[in-house]
Amino acid sequence: MSKVTIRHVAEAAGVAVKTVSRVMNGEPNVTRDLQDRVMKAVDALGYVPSMAARRMGGSRSFLLVALNDRLNTINNWRSGRGNDWIDQMLHGAMLTCEAHGYRMLFELVEAGSDDLDRKVVAILSALQPDGIILTPPHSENRALVEMLTRRQVPVARMGVRGEGLGFGVFMDDRRAAEEATRHLIGLGHARIGFIAGSPRFQASRQRREGYADALRSAGLTVDEALIAPGDFTFESGVAATERLLALPDRPTAILASNDEMALAALHVASRRGIGVPDLSLVSFDDTPGVRLSVPGLTSIRQPISDMAARAAELLIGVSKTGDATPSDHLLPFGLEIRGSTAARQ
Repeated sequence: MSKVTIRHVAEAAGVAVKTVSRVMNGEPNVTRDLQDRVMKAVDALGYVPSMAARRMGGSRSFLLVALNDRLNTINNWRSGRGNDWIDQMLHGAMLTCEAHGYRMLFELVEAGSDDLDRKVVAILSALQPDGIILTPPHSENRALVEMLTRRQVPVARMGVRGEGLGFGVFMDDRRAAEEATRHLIGLGHARIGFIAGSPRFQASRQRREGYADALRSAGLTVDEALIAPGDFTFESGVAATERLLALPDRPTAILASNDEMALAALHVASRRGIGVPDLSLVSFDDTPGVRLSVPGLTSIRQPISDMAARAAELLIGVSKTGDATPSDHLLPFGLEIRGSTAARQ
């Protein structure tokens, strides 16, 4: 079978070669109709841009690209809160790339975008990376992973199992939440509030399940009134904590699904004149802010930097050996006990 070229795509889509090039490179002023026609032809023919073909033929770009959710990242930057999770991810991946003579670029793509595939293909066409690191929620987007796999682009998925598509690099969020809740139960707490994360993320569901697992194992009831919704932002943590502490029989401890919401809980408790650890608090992720708070927050340490480093190592390995056999890599979490948890008085 002859090699599929950009001219084949142009003929199948009924457009000029220049139009195909503009679509593949994500250039502006291309109508949605033309984008759709070109991308349908690309998918149908299995077209791979010529530079990617050269990479597949043995030429390496010595470049990895990490894709992160545009909306969450920009919102955090604009608010002045920063992105500790991303900082940790970049720390692990960039240092690993540097050690192997690689470079790494960080791209923001809207997770809910209607033209997500087109934007990602444009990144591939322009940069020709040796592999892609997907962070949540992109790593949970099976259609995106399948699209990259069809184009023979090695993929490492952070925070989730690979499920036979790419490399999965993750921790056991369910067991981590269970261990955090067991810690509070062991201190004598029976009314334990839980601030959930955004339902967009698989980790949010797993952490809620782990919280419930621990309660049931201890013979305690899972009280839905003690579960407050959040979305990983400080503001949602404030609203959730206000709701929990307004209950007639308020919780004596709270497990928050990330550090930002836990810090919000600390602020709300202080404003209400409730001391911590009189109200015990446990967080998730263990980013620098919770280590510097007063008191320091007991937290599940998510190995973000280690996961990113492993993801980069796996992709660099593929570029050297050509072996992209999917595999899963479970990394250990830790429970860092600090001054925000104490025995129930």
